[in-house]
Amino acid sequence: MQDQVLSDKLSSLKEKIEGELKEMKNSKELYEFKNLYLEGKKSKISELMKEMGKLAPEERAGYGKSVNELKTWAFDRFADMEEKMKKLELQHRYERERIDLTVPAQPAKIGNLHPVTLVRNQLIDIFAGMGFEVFEGSEIETDYYNFTALNTPQDHPARDMQDTFYLSPEFLLRTQTSAGQIHVMEKKQPPIKILSPGKVFRSDDDATHSPMFSQMEGLVVDKGITLGDLKGMLDVFVQKIFGEGVTTRLRPSYFPFTEPSVEVDVSCFECGGKGCSLCKGTGWIEVLGAGVVNKRVLENCGIDSEEYSGFAFGIGLERIAMLKYGINNIKLLFNSDLRVLEQINEK
Repeated sequence: MQDQVLSDKLSSLKEKIEGELKEMKNSKELYEFKNLYLEGKKSKISELMKEMGKLAPEERAGYGKSVNELKTWAFDRFADMEEKMKKLELQHRYERERIDLTVPAQPAKIGNLHPVTLVRNQLIDIFAGMGFEVFEGSEIETDYYNFTALNTPQDHPARDMQDTFYLSPEFLLRTQTSAGQIHVMEKKQPPIKILSPGKVFRSDDDATHSPMFSQMEGLVVDKGITLGDLKGMLDVFVQKIFGEGVTTRLRPSYFPFTEPSVEVDVSCFECGGKGCSLCKGTGWIEVLGAGVVNKRVLENCGIDSEEYSGFAFGIGLERIAMLKYGINNIKLLFNSDLRVLEQINEK
């Protein structure tokens, strides 16, 4: 009688395993269900062997055989179910990760160089074609190289704390890349033909000025250099950067390191000099400052001003970029606004 009860219990357990296997949804559930019935001495099938003590000695062998058969069946059934579950999950993964090769690809945006970088590269190419070499100085300069050696008197407004970022009485953030020409002339005798590009810093901030901006200083020193040489070189430069037919005009100005000094205008490349909003109806646009190198600057660097002369010019790269690409606020060049870059596609 006891043998029949235990036999029914084995059959009931087998049916329960079979029924619950059909409800398994993933490998994790199946793993936990298998452990419940098969893994360890406390699993439900292992627990059945403890029932053997309730049987008569002659019934134990048959009962033990039935439990082992149930265990073997369960192992085989779980193995078969694990294989099916893996295939099912793999199929679901294929469905989730399936790629339709016929679907058009999402367009990838091609990055553009920053407008100031474009202008810098263009200017270096233009002046390198005229024989200029590139010299990059330090952004931290001494008062001597930034002012004194460039013939800037102690009481000149450019030394005012409102214009210059001083780090100490001796050191400052350079206000102009012109300091580079002093370093070069101290170490090299003429002929000299250099470009000195880099960041400069001034305490100034509005729609057309920034406390930090990029400048490119140019310097030529040789025998017989005149203001006419400067004019001829600038005419070539503006035509290459703004287009054929653009011309320059020189207006008297003052810089302590050049004498004579000039402001350089270009004929408006937007209206051809007729007058428009870009040139404010004048037909001309101011682009840079320049002049013949002051004799005192040459002499400060140990160059004979009676034998040699030269010219220098300073170009604001942001200024050129704003004119060339139609940008009306310098802050757009520093805001990382992709809409600005997307409108400029020069390489």
